[in-house]
Amino acid sequence: MGEAIFEFAADQNNPCLSCGICCTHFRVSFYWGEADDAPGGWVPVELTEPLNPWRRCMKGTNGSTRRCAALAGTVGKQVSCTIYAQRPSPCREFPVYLANGIPNPKCQELRARAGLPPLPAQVLGANDEGSKPTWPPSAA
Repeated sequence: MGEAIFEFAADQNNPCLSCGICCTHFRVSFYWGEADDAPGGWVPVELTEPLNPWRRCMKGTNGSTRRCAALAGTVGKQVSCTIYAQRPSPCREFPVYLANGIPNPKCQELRARAGLPPLPAQVLGANDEGSKPTWPPSAA
């Protein structure tokens, strides 16, 4: 899918803090060893449920009506992840923006379904090889 290009969870301009739609559309499944009842695990086990002997998922994400148990707030208005520092790998790996500064197409699709405006592309300067876009995007 592409690498996440910046970490901005605490940034007030983080578009995820006024969206959260991805936390209501995907089953968040991951290797059982990420849960904190395993040596070296970090995801609070009480917020997970078993899928099989090797996989767990975040509570609330395995049914037909999905909403992660760690999501707080109102989707499309103001949200936060109550376990952001302890979130599982699928959440860490889902990029809002791809490495080239283009918004994640799946993110854009979900935002449209929720009636939220699309995210603008990030602008990289011609001589900015290796640099990362900044948030909020600059006017092009």
